[in-house]
Amino acid sequence: METGPPAGAGSRDERTHLRSSSKGTPHYGTIADGQVDSSTRTTGISQRRAYIAVAILCYVNLLNYMDRYTIAGILPSIQKSFNISDSTSGLLQTVFICSFMLLAPAFGYLGDRYNRKYIMVGGLAVWIVTTLGSSFISDSYFWVLVLMRAFVGTGEASFVTVAPTIIGDLFSDSKRTLMISFFYIFIPVGSGLGYIVGSTIARVTLQWRWALRLNPILGAFGLLLLLFFTPNPPRGASDSQGGAQIEMTSYLEDIKYLLRNRSFVWSSLGVTAMAFVTGALAFWTPTFLSRARVTMGLRPPCVKEPCDTSDSYIFGAITVVTGIVGVSLGTWISRRLRDRVPNADPLICAVGMLASAPCFFIAIVLASISIPATYVFIGIGETLLSLNWAILADILLYVVVPTRRATAEALQIMVCHLLGDAGSPYLLGAISDALSKYNPDSLIWRFRSLEYSMLLCPFMGVLGGLFFLMTALYIKEDRKAAQLLIAGEPPVQIVPMPPDIQPTA
Repeated sequence: METGPPAGAGSRDERTHLRSSSKGTPHYGTIADGQVDSSTRTTGISQRRAYIAVAILCYVNLLNYMDRYTIAGILPSIQKSFNISDSTSGLLQTVFICSFMLLAPAFGYLGDRYNRKYIMVGGLAVWIVTTLGSSFISDSYFWVLVLMRAFVGTGEASFVTVAPTIIGDLFSDSKRTLMISFFYIFIPVGSGLGYIVGSTIARVTLQWRWALRLNPILGAFGLLLLLFFTPNPPRGASDSQGGAQIEMTSYLEDIKYLLRNRSFVWSSLGVTAMAFVTGALAFWTPTFLSRARVTMGLRPPCVKEPCDTSDSYIFGAITVVTGIVGVSLGTWISRRLRDRVPNADPLICAVGMLASAPCFFIAIVLASISIPATYVFIGIGETLLSLNWAILADILLYVVVPTRRATAEALQIMVCHLLGDAGSPYLLGAISDALSKYNPDSLIWRFRSLEYSMLLCPFMGVLGGLFFLMTALYIKEDRKAAQLLIAGEPPVQIVPMPPDIQPTA
């Protein structure tokens, strides 16, 4: 008989990059839920220090997402200050995401090869300087604000690409799932606080620029914590446990490996659709609801800054609560089902995406009729979407070998932002501007034009759900392939011999 590598798994040349150091069996990712966690023994880092490191990474992740959505929380004031249209406003988020997306592969390459702590510290320093600098731009230089927001993406790209891989190397098995869920719960929490804190500071100071100055101050403290208290654990230490020593490979080999990994490819497409929906809704929802109130006569139109940003408070609070509930619920369901249903994780993601789509559709349609009902359906939809955050990170960690995780994070970030939230805020703004030209003087039509553009989001949610269903078809095989590669045993499959050489009795 003849053997060969299965599609989507490791190939023969990967055997040269694995050295078996013992006959121990590794427990990769979270496959064997309930196994005794031995990460502190294999990494040489105490459990207390590992927990402190996760707390620091969670704190910086919180600041990253607070900064990302502070702009959205004070958008009406920025529009009035610079006298810009919806499509131009969307550029503020688009240029940030584009720089974040373009720099992620570079940081992924560096993160798999060099000291990850110093990479995060350097990126965070750039983020602090550019965020603070953007708060001092006058009304005549909108293009400078756009440029500064592009540089802000440097900090996030360096951190988001590297931080999950550090957590993956500090913990294994069920503890990794738990720590990853703690880390990703700060995405919705930070996003919600960005709306709340930004709009609060703008209202108290009567100047939106002050809303951009708090995060850099808090970020300086986070930089010191990263520098002095965050370790850089050996790559794959918590996975190997005496099983195999994984050597470095070339960047081209890493990319080829990831493109053959079908679970990684399909889940990345699912994340892309999710990023499109969350990016567009997160940026435009407070402004959309503010216009809905004007349409119903509940609020006068904004004629000068600071504009009424009360919807940013409510939307921010909903985002925080639904994020905590959704991430916690998704993690709990995953841990309960994983042992019984091998493809439970992508199925949970698929259900979350498919079920959230009608909720967002109903919320958008009800906005001109009942604001409370709209918030109810937004809350349900956000909870369903939040089921996915920690699960998606866990999927990547257990279908990709340790020395390629930062590259995988970077490639997934680049794809999901390139085709997702890099363009969705601008696209919705451009559609809104194009529709509003039919009746530019009507406040009602200005609301309707944004409403019609936002209806694109539920359809993208359905597409994302289908991508996760495709992931569920391959994840069991790809997870096993990664486990065998770490053990130093490249996966093989039996291939039948041609009929002309079949043995005869």
